[in-house]
Amino acid sequence: MRRNRNGAGIVGWVLGAAAIGMIGFMAFSPRFEREDPVVTLSHDAYWNFKEPIKVDVSDISGLKSFSATIEGTHDEWVVVDETTPSKETKRHFEILPPKGKRTSEAESVVLKIKATDNSLWGLFMGNTIKKEVTLVIDQHRPTLSIIANSYKIQKGGSAIVVFKADDAHMESLNIETSFGKKFIAQPFYKKGYYASLLAWPVQNDTFSATVVARDKAGNETRSSVPLRLKDHAYKVSKLELSDAFLDGKIAELASVYKQTEGIDDRLEQFKVINENVRADNEKIIHTITSKVSKGMVSDFRPAPFYPLVNGQKVADFGDHRIYSFKGKTDLSNAYHMGLDLASIHMGAITSSNSGKVVFAESNGIYGNLPIIDHGLGLYTLYGHCSELEVKEGDSVTANQQIAKTGLSGYAMGDHLHFGILVQGIEVRPEEWMDRKWISDNITSVIDTAKMFIDQK
Repeated sequence: MRRNRNGAGIVGWVLGAAAIGMIGFMAFSPRFEREDPVVTLSHDAYWNFKEPIKVDVSDISGLKSFSATIEGTHDEWVVVDETTPSKETKRHFEILPPKGKRTSEAESVVLKIKATDNSLWGLFMGNTIKKEVTLVIDQHRPTLSIIANSYKIQKGGSAIVVFKADDAHMESLNIETSFGKKFIAQPFYKKGYYASLLAWPVQNDTFSATVVARDKAGNETRSSVPLRLKDHAYKVSKLELSDAFLDGKIAELASVYKQTEGIDDRLEQFKVINENVRADNEKIIHTITSKVSKGMVSDFRPAPFYPLVNGQKVADFGDHRIYSFKGKTDLSNAYHMGLDLASIHMGAITSSNSGKVVFAESNGIYGNLPIIDHGLGLYTLYGHCSELEVKEGDSVTANQQIAKTGLSGYAMGDHLHFGILVQGIEVRPEEWMDRKWISDNITSVIDTAKMFIDQK
């Protein structure tokens, strides 16, 4: 009898250990995970009943089944019903109304989604999520009309467009271009009207701009800006590097910049400074100058920019510089994205128009650099300064002195690198220094647009 009791005890112990092991296995095994699938939708409030609703489902154990049902006022359609188990942890589905049902008289529909994973949890039934989303049906495209725009745009230059756009559920309003840039439109003069400066980068051979209004339901209206394109030939300079330059300025900069740490070869130091450091510095500039206020602008009438009294041009905007050294050609290249002006040593630099200082510190090859926001996405920058007389956050008035010329950064002599940017794109400073160009291409367009708006 004692042996039977011992045997029963052993069996009980084994069964208990097995039960504990099974519970532990179920608690920690991925096959028994207890998290519901995660479902994300591309639309969660509005739908045009035409564009697919994109659904992404993720779960670490894979998807066993997925279904989607659209429920209207009087109808209900099962549009997806998949029950094939998959080991994929991420699945993508597109939901559309049934064929022949691309319009809806209902003001809204309910999208019902059910997803079950491959987990063995819940008596091998898996984890299930049920989701219901009410979608307002909006099948009306935004209204859009161009009111006025510059007659032409020059390669490397600027233009302006004023337009009217309206939609009760407007989501985005941009000017898309042939080179991927989206210019931001700013509210202008009266409700429902917008304005934006445009820029044609010097590196791009062609240009087009299209105003695109898109609402939250996915309805879209597009209107091309009718601009006459004018080409402009920019200088190509083939420059020979000298030993004095490499052992002097380049060695000086290489000892300061992090990007050249551990590089001893002079030509490699030059290449890194001319390309990598330049790119890092320009990224800072482009990020800062891409911002546009969301507030309404009632007018935009800049005076010609002339930052340096008696300044003489010493280098052109858009100059494509290609470098060589002792028979080694095409070592590196870069575009000179400003106008270099020189006058006297440590000459006074003034801001020709009022604005706000958005940057005022050293920026790599640009040296000491103030950047000023003049509104409507127009910025000016002043490179290689010896002294800064403003700080970030300062408001400046027209003709206020902001800095002095110098040779900080990548500069061989005392001068000013003067740049103008439109929403992060460098443009020809000469245009914005020309009173007649400003009148013909900017302020007259604004005057025409305001006259039209006032008649409404």
